[in-house]
Amino acid sequence: MSDIEIAQQATMEQISKVAEQGLDLSSEAIDQHGHYKAKVSLNVLSERAEHADGKLILVTAVSPTPAGEGKTTTTIGLSDALNHIGKKSMVCIREPSMGPCFGLKGGAAGGGYAQVVPMEDINLHFTGDLHAISAAHNLLAAMIDNHIHHGNELDLDIRQITWGRVIDMNDRALRQVVVAMGGKANGFPREDGFDIVVASEVMAILCLSLSLNELKQRLGNILIGYSHDGTARLAKDIKANGAMAALLKEALKPNLVQTLENNPAFVHGGPFANIAHGCNSVVATKMALKLSDYVVTEAGFGADLGAEKFINIKCRKAGLKPDMAVVVATVRALKYHGGVDVKDLGSENLNALEQGMENLKRHLTNLQQHFGVRCIVAINHFDNDSDAEVDLIKSTVESYGAKAVIAKHWAQGGKGAEELAQEVVAMLDQPDNNFKLLYQDDEPLWDKITAVATKLYGAKEVIADKKVMAKLQRFSETHANIPVCMAKTPYSFSSDASLRGAPTGHTLTVRDVRLSRGAEFLVALCGDIMTMPGLPKRPASERIDIDEAGTIEGLF
Repeated sequence: MSDIEIAQQATMEQISKVAEQGLDLSSEAIDQHGHYKAKVSLNVLSERAEHADGKLILVTAVSPTPAGEGKTTTTIGLSDALNHIGKKSMVCIREPSMGPCFGLKGGAAGGGYAQVVPMEDINLHFTGDLHAISAAHNLLAAMIDNHIHHGNELDLDIRQITWGRVIDMNDRALRQVVVAMGGKANGFPREDGFDIVVASEVMAILCLSLSLNELKQRLGNILIGYSHDGTARLAKDIKANGAMAALLKEALKPNLVQTLENNPAFVHGGPFANIAHGCNSVVATKMALKLSDYVVTEAGFGADLGAEKFINIKCRKAGLKPDMAVVVATVRALKYHGGVDVKDLGSENLNALEQGMENLKRHLTNLQQHFGVRCIVAINHFDNDSDAEVDLIKSTVESYGAKAVIAKHWAQGGKGAEELAQEVVAMLDQPDNNFKLLYQDDEPLWDKITAVATKLYGAKEVIADKKVMAKLQRFSETHANIPVCMAKTPYSFSSDASLRGAPTGHTLTVRDVRLSRGAEFLVALCGDIMTMPGLPKRPASERIDIDEAGTIEGLF
């Protein structure tokens, strides 16, 4: 059966029952969106403040490949497995953007028998969070143009407006546009452009904020552009942040749904894993830690991007620390990193697998040595994996000082990841105080960029032209203590997507730097980063349909 068919055959519990039995939450603590979705009150954070935190398990992966790794599926499957062996666990993942659902990537609700449901709702409009973010973002854009139209008291230079517009759909025609055409009544014509909603700084801000006051303050600090004399102008300068926060009041509350096995799940927030930190919201993670003994969360892309930003941005800002990491790998993905063509990944190839293991080794080394995070490797099982290939991964990982466990959650749900859950619990029962950040707040911004590139990516050097260095110097004068957010291809440790495995000695070129002033991090752009995807020649939307009974088909 397809993922959507499995999800549609699930027997879901009323979300009020999931909240009460799984999290000990009363009906007053949730705002129901129908029978199977709910928003959880922010008051739960203060009410449970004295409760001890549960254990935080980060699920990350090898560098992504066209073969797929199943990181979200493993995150959900592990949480179900922990509940299956009698532990109190919940999952925290990002909510998907509709654009990729109708494009190439598909949804983000897991797969097989490790999914969160209602799958169709989660992958489409859900509780409206992304629409609220879009509205808040575009309100600011409208207020900027309105300010200019009505006299431009802040002397904004329309050539230096840094705030564009967003839409929750893949639409390449909107990447670069001209606005305010049609004459004097429509404002001053200028170049503009659209990003997808998940690339909005408003999304990153929402996912880093713990309260409405913090949200409003961060929104007010958004950089919107510069005056003619070079003075930075902020959202609060045009009094936009209050109305923006009002639009986001409900979106800030975590979304509660359930897994196929009726275990609680927070699906909340979804910042781009490239130009932002690629993790679910801080408020959902912190709330989950007060409601469960084990919290299983994930970070976008491979560990070099996702786990690095989870630790260096999210954990740094929120005072969190992962108690361990589960690194997802597949036989197919590792053979791809060993040079095998996608069409040949189903055939046994131990030599390529051994070569591809270097990618996994680099990720494990980074997590264990540079961040002090203990790890287990989850081998996400596929039917055509040979016993010899699985055994090779297990023995090689053991030589790296870690353990690899086969997991069959996609086919069997929580029961299929029982061994993985047992190993996770056993590791968490052992004391650990080795966690550390890669760099300190007071280090220069350039040194932070260099640390990520040389220590984690294996780069020989980092370079940038004089224009980029001048911008970096300007940002350093006022924002030297913020973390850096590296934006590069997720498919390689380098900025060249074609370099598989674990390349070393390469040069990383920083072609631009951008300040996410409200989110409080600096984005270092390394290569071409797409913030508005296009639809493929045969988009998924061509296969999506709905029948007379209202049943959706073709969504995956």
